[in-house]
Amino acid sequence: MKRKACYFLMTISVAVMTGCTAEDPFESYYSNNYNGMNNGGNMSGGSSATTGELATFDIAIDKTSTEPSSTASAFFPDDEDVLENNEFTTLVTIDLSNPKAKTENGVEVTVNGGHILANHNSVKKVCYVLSGTTTNGSFTVVGDKKYAVKLNNASITNPDSAALNLLSGKRAYIMLAEGTTNTLVDGAGGSQKGALYGKGKLLFNGSGSLSVTGNANNGIHSADYIVFNKGNNIYVKSTDNHGVKANDGVYINGGILNIEVSAAAAKGINCESHVMINGGRTMVVNTGEGTYDSDEREAKGAAGIKADSIFTMNGGEVWLKSTGAGGKGISTDMEACVNGGSVYIVTTGGQYKSNNDTSSPKGIKAEGNININGGRIWVRTSGTNGEGIETKKELNIMGGEVASYAYDDAINSKSDMTISGGYVYAQGRNNDGLDANGNMYIKGGTIYAICSGSPEVAIDANTEGGKKLYLTGGTIVAVGGLESGSSLTQACYQASSWSANTWYALTIGSTTFPFLTPTSGGSGLVVSGASQPTLLQGVSVSGGTSLFGGLGITGGTVSNGSSVSLSSYTGGNNMGGGPGRW
Repeated sequence: MKRKACYFLMTISVAVMTGCTAEDPFESYYSNNYNGMNNGGNMSGGSSATTGELATFDIAIDKTSTEPSSTASAFFPDDEDVLENNEFTTLVTIDLSNPKAKTENGVEVTVNGGHILANHNSVKKVCYVLSGTTTNGSFTVVGDKKYAVKLNNASITNPDSAALNLLSGKRAYIMLAEGTTNTLVDGAGGSQKGALYGKGKLLFNGSGSLSVTGNANNGIHSADYIVFNKGNNIYVKSTDNHGVKANDGVYINGGILNIEVSAAAAKGINCESHVMINGGRTMVVNTGEGTYDSDEREAKGAAGIKADSIFTMNGGEVWLKSTGAGGKGISTDMEACVNGGSVYIVTTGGQYKSNNDTSSPKGIKAEGNININGGRIWVRTSGTNGEGIETKKELNIMGGEVASYAYDDAINSKSDMTISGGYVYAQGRNNDGLDANGNMYIKGGTIYAICSGSPEVAIDANTEGGKKLYLTGGTIVAVGGLESGSSLTQACYQASSWSANTWYALTIGSTTFPFLTPTSGGSGLVVSGASQPTLLQGVSVSGGTSLFGGLGITGGTVSNGSSVSLSSYTGGNNMGGGPGRW
């Protein structure tokens, strides 16, 4: 499914957000004065480095229940998935601490020790209400009609197999009773697909908390699709495979979802179809290393989120950390579309190598196009060969805030890259900032790109393959210059030298963009805008809104500073001096 299909899905399904509306977790730190920022948090081992929150922010599991305010319209594959469109009035109560066999309202409940089998046959509107504790039991459901399972301070540990085993192929509404704490744990060594397994759709509702631990396979697994909703507070841990696994889709409309996985090449969320996030806070910490798949004969890495189809982000927050070799934040076999909300990704592992094959770490990796219309994306990769954002096809940025600080290329496309709006920061510690293996089209937006130094450039196109950088608009700051042979319809200018870790202010007409230079980076400072620019060095900035974790500002007030002489620039990186402290 190519880009047309991606936009069709978004148009019919959700109210698309077009701006960066998420709350800034670092806003208060940078809201008053940006002059004299401390020089902490540098990465070592590269030719280009910087300071600020983009270089230092980290990700850890956070079970607090306050949801972020950034949301988009909830999406349900079917109207029947909405709990409010259903009623479950046939209640069957089960005390897990002391289960009793019974036939009630046409529902058959059988008991074998702590193991309970409930069969509602063709009875409609059934709601199983579970409470109590079992340390050697399970709850299994079969039946021909949709049903609900209400967890009301229920705790199930099954040393041998699944804890909650929903074998009916019909919809299962998992209701977390308000104010309750619920726990599901399975046993290692079993053949179960998950500690919580659903043959049909799994639809999570309610404001209680749920902890799921998978010791033999996945934490939560649906053979159909899964929907998480506002109010949910769910923690999933898997030591042997994926955290959340679904065959036909994962849709996160809200709630708090925390996932920890540690198995080799495991995914926090693994879906054979779409993954769509419209609200809530999703956090994944993945410590799994890479592994070699002998069946597919390829090296594979772990990932925070893996979609075999399209990944779509419309609202809410996603926080992903991967520490193993070859680990990724988001990996999709088709397109990645970001329209709103916030995505924060950290990878720390290096490249994984096995059997003459490799898996490189990536913040975001897409086999199809990447389309960014709004929202915020922050990516940092620090391990060997780690690229920030990479697509095997086209990359299109139309809006939002995109910041990538990467070991290798910061933002890379195998085909064309087009930037027509938004705020973009791209710093490659050991390579290019922006790198298109096709043509690079810059038509608008504010772009701040930094490379490691010659022969790399801040903004690169595949001139070796007969492609070009076409610059027709936008506000540009490029530390390390532009690709030789570029088509510069909009005039560019260069400074003879630049100072490291210093605030500059670029003014184009009535708009000023203050930016902090890196602690090291490529030679030459190139700027461009819609009209003749002016550049000040050593400025103080107050107020405004932080960009890229404090490396740029919009709407701030600039004072002091000295004028920087600018001369005409036509492309290439054989320019004057770099930072004086290099």
